[in-house]
Amino acid sequence: MRIVAGRHRGRAITAPADDSVRPTSDRVRESLFNILAHGRLAAADGRPPLEEARVLDAFSGSGALGLEALSRGAAHVVFLDRDLSALECARRNVTALGETARATLVQGDATRPPPPENVRGHPAPRSLAFLDPPYRSGLAAAALAALAAAGWLAEGALLVVELDQAESLAIPAGFMLADERRYGRTKIVFLRWTATIAASL
Repeated sequence: MRIVAGRHRGRAITAPADDSVRPTSDRVRESLFNILAHGRLAAADGRPPLEEARVLDAFSGSGALGLEALSRGAAHVVFLDRDLSALECARRNVTALGETARATLVQGDATRPPPPENVRGHPAPRSLAFLDPPYRSGLAAAALAALAAAGWLAEGALLVVELDQAESLAIPAGFMLADERRYGRTKIVFLRWTATIAASL
């Protein structure tokens, strides 16, 4: 795998040697980040989603999505995964790209995340989050709800969820569908988090 664009364009990153992680393909990653860079998903203030973004890469695996975000202008990424071997792989990739100052690695379950104030550096709520759970695991909806409840998401945060193309997603309260794309067997769902809507339900 390689970083597709930005300051680390062309740099190689590795995935765990076993099959416990299914990295997002370079082609899907390129399409996804082109949407974030040039699409209609800007924040309320008009800022592109990646510009100075505080990112959460949940089910982070090798860290490819978070590292691509750093390469393209994100300010900081929290990499969250419950699998220690995957997290160590992400740590090696972060170190190889010289991004340790802008990355925090957390071992934890996205469906039962630690409170953000307990994480090193007290990371502020995230303006952009990637969720790439195992295909057909049914974990995406539970993780979305749990991350919102724990305070990980800033008002208006953009969520990018990767699913199997045949997999459905029951969107939790407070999230609104912003876009959806399909690439072969992969479906990408873009959601917007609005705490005020969740509070009114």
